[in-house]
Amino acid sequence: MRNHKKPRYKTEIYEQFARIGKAISSPKRLELLDLLSQGARTVEVLAREAGLSVANTSRHLQVLRGARLVESDKKGLYVAYRLADPSVWRFLRSLQSIAGERLADVERIARRLVEGKEGMEPVGRQELFKRVRKGSVTVIDVRPPEEYRAGHIAGAISIPLRELERRISELPSDQEIVAYCRGPYCLLAIQAVETLRARGFKARRYEESIMDWRAGGLPVEVGVDSDE
Repeated sequence: MRNHKKPRYKTEIYEQFARIGKAISSPKRLELLDLLSQGARTVEVLAREAGLSVANTSRHLQVLRGARLVESDKKGLYVAYRLADPSVWRFLRSLQSIAGERLADVERIARRLVEGKEGMEPVGRQELFKRVRKGSVTVIDVRPPEEYRAGHIAGAISIPLRELERRISELPSDQEIVAYCRGPYCLLAIQAVETLRARGFKARRYEESIMDWRAGGLPVEVGVDSDE
């Protein structure tokens, strides 16, 4: 008699694995996970950042929650979402890395973002850490304030991109400025470097995210910048 138990078991287990694949099959759901890797957000904030309606954002989040990739908490009238576990960010980062290595279009699109722009050669993680310790560089976090408060490079100053032009006089003109945002595919740091260099500053970008910085065992601070 043939034993059908093993094939059935394999089908069932791979069906469970496929739940994750189905949940991340939407570009917008991947973007929402990337945003949530910066810290917990309400549906309304996520909708604004992702350029979606609140209703559409909520539907995407329910799919991600169904696959146990995100969790939610009620805060008064609002529902805040967060990654279910740090392993979700590691999975997302691995997916980005594999796509970057295996899909030529990823490299082509990423290269197009910085092509012909000065100062876009990124600062390495260890180099930046050493320079921060020496005090030979000023680091600015150009993400929204709520992301900065959720966790930022120790010693970094919060200057959201939308405030950079207005607050540019706060930055030292005799020291290199390094801007960072949400990771290698985020435009905020690129735009910040362009703005700074146009105003005569020596500026570069750190292209990794705060999660990469934390994963490397480097110091992260939580809370509000003293200048706010």
